[in-house]
Amino acid sequence: MPATGLLSSTIGKKIVMAVTGVILVGFVIAHMSGNLLLFVGPEALNEYGYWLRTLLHGAGLWIARGVLLVAVGLHIASAWSLTRAAHAARPVHYKRLTPDASTYASRTMRWGGVIVLAFIVYHLMHLTFGNVHPDFVPGDVYHNMVAGFRVWPVSVFYVVAMILLGLHLRHGVWSMLHTLGLSHARYRALARRTALGIALVVTLGFIACPMAVLLGLVR
Repeated sequence: MPATGLLSSTIGKKIVMAVTGVILVGFVIAHMSGNLLLFVGPEALNEYGYWLRTLLHGAGLWIARGVLLVAVGLHIASAWSLTRAAHAARPVHYKRLTPDASTYASRTMRWGGVIVLAFIVYHLMHLTFGNVHPDFVPGDVYHNMVAGFRVWPVSVFYVVAMILLGLHLRHGVWSMLHTLGLSHARYRALARRTALGIALVVTLGFIACPMAVLLGLVR
C-alpha cells in the first residue's frame, strides 16, 4: 500500500496517533520532571528555565515547540478523523450503553482531551507568556509558579486538568502500546500496568506543585 494510502486508512491514522503520542508523553514526563525542581529551590528551577531558553543559542526551545505543535496537530487531526469514521460506521446511537468492556478513561477520552487542550492554552498564557498571571516576572520561574499557584481557583483548575490528563494518558498509553505491537494477550497486562503507572506518576507529579504551594510547603 502506498504511504499516502496507509496514512489515510484507519490503521494509518492510529499509527500517527501512536507515534505522536510517544512524542507528547515524552514531553509531558520531561515537563513534569522540570516542574518538580520547585521542591529543590528557586536557584535550581530558574537555572533550568534559563537552560531551556538558551539551548542552542535560543533555537532549541523553538525547535521543541515546533515539533510539539506539529505532533499535537497531527494527533488531534487523526483523533477527529477516527471519531468521525466511528460515528459514520454507527449513525444510530446505542439505546443503552453497557460500559462492561470499556473504562471510564476510554469513555471520557474525547471530551477529556478537549478540556486538556483548553488547559494547555491557559497554562501557556499563565506561566509562559504571563498575560493572565497576577504577578509575572520574566525569567523568574520559581516566583511565577509560587505566585500563580497561590490563587486557589487556578490551583484547583490545574489539579482537575491533571486528573483528566491522567485519565487521558491511562487509555492513550495503553492504546499507543497496543498499536505499536503489544497487542498479544501475553503482553496485554504489562501494557495496562505501564499505562496506569505512567498516568499515576504524571498526575501526582504535576499535582504536587500546586498542592505544595497551597499547603505552604513551598514559599
